[in-house]
Amino acid sequence: MRAVIQRVSEASCQVNGAVTGLIKQGFVVLLGIEEADDRDDVAWLAQKIANLRVFGDENGLMNRSIQDIGGNVLLISQFTLFAQTKKGNRPSFIRAARPDKAIPLYEAMVAELSARLGKPIATGVFGADMKVSLVNDGPVTIVMDTKDKDNH
Repeated sequence: MRAVIQRVSEASCQVNGAVTGLIKQGFVVLLGIEEADDRDDVAWLAQKIANLRVFGDENGLMNRSIQDIGGNVLLISQFTLFAQTKKGNRPSFIRAARPDKAIPLYEAMVAELSARLGKPIATGVFGADMKVSLVNDGPVTIVMDTKDKDNH
């Protein structure tokens, strides 16, 4: 499971002109799910996201988590995070999980983050053509991969 976590001052997602998710301060999380992922990956990554200390404290240092500031999350499914570009110019997405595996894990991540933060999580629509708008705060952008835990 791979996540691109962006600290934002605001963000939204639209599908066919309708807003599906809207947040103020918090994270936009682009989430890629691969065939090898399971519920353990969901639990590990949700814990890391909920406790990631990248928000400013009273001294302007990145010491506060999204929980500490009462921030929000906009979670967007993003199979293209598993693009393989080694051969040619057209990416292969063979490592990305198929919807029958990915959707339950995506929904589990929504539930896990919601439980950890004590509030609903804003989302896009799995598999839809989404228009995501955000104001990256900092900018602060962090990439995490559950198959590379030693580096996160």
